[in-house]
Amino acid sequence: MSLRVLITNDDGYQARGIRALGSALASAGYDVLAVAPLDDQSGVGSARAGMVDRSVRTASESFDGVTYIGVDGTPALAVTLAMVGAFGAAPDVVVSGINHGHNIGVPILHSGTVAAALTAAGQGRSAIAISIDSEDPKHLDVAGTVAVRALGWLASEPVGSVITVNVPDRPLDELEGVRRARLAPIERSRIVGGTAATGEPMITLAAPAAGAAPDTDEALLAAGFVTVTPIVGIREVDSSAAADYLSERLA
Repeated sequence: MSLRVLITNDDGYQARGIRALGSALASAGYDVLAVAPLDDQSGVGSARAGMVDRSVRTASESFDGVTYIGVDGTPALAVTLAMVGAFGAAPDVVVSGINHGHNIGVPILHSGTVAAALTAAGQGRSAIAISIDSEDPKHLDVAGTVAVRALGWLASEPVGSVITVNVPDRPLDELEGVRRARLAPIERSRIVGGTAATGEPMITLAAPAAGAAPDTDEALLAAGFVTVTPIVGIREVDSSAAADYLSERLA
């Protein structure tokens, strides 16, 4: 029996990236279940607002032999619905992407694409979040090939393993290689505060700054490498210091 792979994203079920991913995985012989938001849900993180006790509007269409299901909700909701059997048998693994634009640095916390992978891990599945370094990618087939190869590795790893992968938007023979990458630190975030013409606050993006550490996803991706970063979601810290402190003051 072939591995059942759920694919999802945060760009919407009609996005070119998820269609390229579905075609690549189906061509490799995987049983592909595609469930993703109806529309762009970039930056929603792991939100599942309004999940309980409401019906979820859906739509579907076929492309290249794969049926793509759109759900009125977030990537994390799409994963959850698939995991509870809303669209047939639950998946064995999850691949989220191919995201249009990179997901690098500590701010991946806010990525719907990455959060979908972490949601899968929280529900007992391993996952890949894969992104390409362009908002208007020309080489989605290359990212699809990388996803297929990465899935070959993930299938034999411990349950709950998650990697986030970034692929330069280049032909396969122009990639510099593959590197394990650290997440660029929060200090590298391009997010700055601004003021709209109405006088209300707004967030803008500054130009990328020079000087990224050479072993970070930011620097390695810019140099033409496929970056791979193992990540984990929420987990406890083995410390009783806070509980001890509070216990003493509530005695």
